[in-house]
Amino acid sequence: MAKFVYQAIDSTGTVVSGSIEGDSINYANMVLSQRGLIPSKVEIDKGDGASALGWIKDKLTPIKPQDIIMFTRQLRTMLNAGVPILRTLEVLETQTMNPKLKKIAASVASQIKEGSSLSEALAKYPNVFPHLFTSMIAAGEASGSLTEILSRLIFMMDHEHKIKSDIKAAMQYPMMVLIALGIAFFVLLTFVIPKFVTIFQRANIKLPLPTKICMLMYQAISQYWFITFGLIAVIIVALVIFLKSYRGKYLKDLLLLKLPIIGPLFIKTIMARFASIFSILQSSGVPIISAIQILSGTIGNVVITNQFDKLKDKVEQGAGISGPLSTAKFFTPMVVQMIAIGEESGQLDEMLGEVSRHYDEEVNHAVKQMSDAIGPILVVGLAAVVGFFAFAIFLPMWDLTQLARQ
Repeated sequence: MAKFVYQAIDSTGTVVSGSIEGDSINYANMVLSQRGLIPSKVEIDKGDGASALGWIKDKLTPIKPQDIIMFTRQLRTMLNAGVPILRTLEVLETQTMNPKLKKIAASVASQIKEGSSLSEALAKYPNVFPHLFTSMIAAGEASGSLTEILSRLIFMMDHEHKIKSDIKAAMQYPMMVLIALGIAFFVLLTFVIPKFVTIFQRANIKLPLPTKICMLMYQAISQYWFITFGLIAVIIVALVIFLKSYRGKYLKDLLLLKLPIIGPLFIKTIMARFASIFSILQSSGVPIISAIQILSGTIGNVVITNQFDKLKDKVEQGAGISGPLSTAKFFTPMVVQMIAIGEESGQLDEMLGEVSRHYDEEVNHAVKQMSDAIGPILVVGLAAVVGFFAFAIFLPMWDLTQLARQ
């Protein structure tokens, strides 16, 4: 969204000016006409995102999950207190610290003035407010329980943010170790090994295989760096393009689900997310078919999404939910059985809530297990790298020592 400044003539003939958020100048002209103004001058605000500095500023100030949670919390609080939606958005525009979110609040207020609903206005920003968020807002507007829906959204976003934070915290230490290991590998390969090899070659010592491998890698970096780095760049670009394709996403997600240690964690996280969102949608009065469509777009795994698409077709044919799920891969027997009990008892949302709480505990346990397993894996990796360089240096060093004794 860009910002446009305008000068226009109102119904009394007075010249007025201001700014409008929009996708194009045509959109800005249309908004002015709807307001009963005759535009005389409309242009992009060069002091805003149009400039390179503004563009960089926008990129350097992303909207974080905490910003969305706080925005939703304040929205819920003021609506619950009976504050009109337009007044609420004006207050949010003032209170919100994130500049992008300020612009969005102003734009949403402008769209509501023009007749859009809150969910329709928020849906214009899918990168900030995902499909699940806007769908639940729409359900809340239709049922008259918007503040209750916002409370459930806040709980869900808080919960998912905590899980992601725990996983990131568990991965920080191994990432730091891997970066340090990469730096040490590069230094040894480019500065240490070549000096030793020069000594060994002067002594006419036959170089062992680890030393030869090190020298080949050194030559690839020092003498053929343009080919090496060019090849790496081509591989990275090809990999990025492939992973953006449907087949690439499918293979990546399938691999993640089947990896040891990480795979079970992903499955438990998906089960917790599925049960939590499904429970909220059910208790909010969203129809089963609509709920499955929303879940299909919010699970975040193409393999599971495929299964939801098949599930939707079977549910439309009257097959229920638990039956088709029992034939789907990666859905655990517990999830299937609890859904079956919920369908039979008419308490599906409660059963799903129990499943969500169970898998929340499972995820916490799996994160701890992963953290405990990372230590030994890193030790083995470090030992392998250190052992490789030790053999590359000390095997010919031993031959040099034997030669000196003769």
